Amino acid sequence: MATNRAKAFQSDDHPWVRPMDLRRRRRPAESLIQGFLLVCGALSILTTIGIVVVLGKESLDFFARRAWENTNKSVTRSVSEFDGVLQISDTGQAIEVGSALRLGDEIMLVTAMDGTQVQVERGLEGTAVTIHRQGTGIFRGQWVSLVEFFISTKWNPQIGQFGILPLVNATLMTTTLAILVALPLGLSVAIYLSEYASLRLRSLIKPTLEVLAGVPTVVYGYFALTFMTPLLRQILGRDVVQIYNTASAGIVIGILILPLVSSMSEDALSAVPGSLRQAAYALGATRLETAVRVVVPAAFSGITAAFIVAISRAIGETMIVAIAAGAGPAFTFNPFQAAETMTGHIVRISGGDLSYDSIDYNSIFAIGLVLFAMTLSLNIISQRIVRRFREVYE
Repeated sequence: MATNRAKAFQSDDHPWVRPMDLRRRRRPAESLIQGFLLVCGALSILTTIGIVVVLGKESLDFFARRAWENTNKSVTRSVSEFDGVLQISDTGQAIEVGSALRLGDEIMLVTAMDGTQVQVERGLEGTAVTIHRQGTGIFRGQWVSLVEFFISTKWNPQIGQFGILPLVNATLMTTTLAILVALPLGLSVAIYLSEYASLRLRSLIKPTLEVLAGVPTVVYGYFALTFMTPLLRQILGRDVVQIYNTASAGIVIGILILPLVSSMSEDALSAVPGSLRQAAYALGATRLETAVRVVVPAAFSGITAAFIVAISRAIGETMIVAIAAGAGPAFTFNPFQAAETMTGHIVRISGGDLSYDSIDYNSIFAIGLVLFAMTLSLNIISQRIVRRFREVYE
């Protein structure tokens, strides 16, 4: 149709006018780029789904599988294939009627007890009834309950203790200390760069701060252990500050996320239109009053997003806490004592000799699922805050 109009416009008086072809042209390169971007987006979504599926599956195995705890008891006489009564030692943990026991590969159910004599039903869950020699250890089966997982203050899967509170508490302690260090300093640096610093000084300070983000975290870990911890022990006393402690780890994590806070906050402050600043100056406001009462509230959504992203980064930090915080779960609110975080525990346990599909192995994924839920919640909160307080300027 467009070609017909062009031919109609052509006449003998204007023979140089050529028909115009307004049809859409095929551009293979653009189609390839569009397809490539679509594949990248699909891969990112599929990767996230894969992570959630793996964490969920392994965590479900952790909660749905019976854990075997060593009772420190043993049979005091050999058990034949036909014996239904076990003679056990009187030391170790108590055994109750209804408990599931395991001797070797055979699973049994306690039906009655009389002192050190235990009547059992043998060959449960398809296990073979076999002979057990004197001195064979007795293991008691138990399930990991959600209540115990989130409320108990002891974590040691090898002996049947599954309370994640010590790991969560240490993680929150180091994150809180990091926030107390990074957020005030990062926002102050961002205000200075945005409102006070000259272009030349800004071009020097901002790249210098961003260099900190490129330092390997293992270097930060040894910096916390060899510099920050001795400094705290010298100031507060060696009896107060242990060699491994969450305070030094939290402070250094704050230094680690400081460039993230300052850079993102400075970008949000710089995005505020200069007309708001000029209006505040025209009303007699000082530069500090303009920055604190006008610019910062106008960039509140961007600053909040920077804070939450930094908090998520602090929660997921691994090497600093693995090196400087401690290597054993401890439920304590003293930041100067050793305590192990969730990420630090995952690193320590996964680096050991763990058998695949064991209770220790599956516990790693349960901890990882809790970490994923924490960071996902922070990201959801960040998006809602940004949408709620976003300012749009023309």
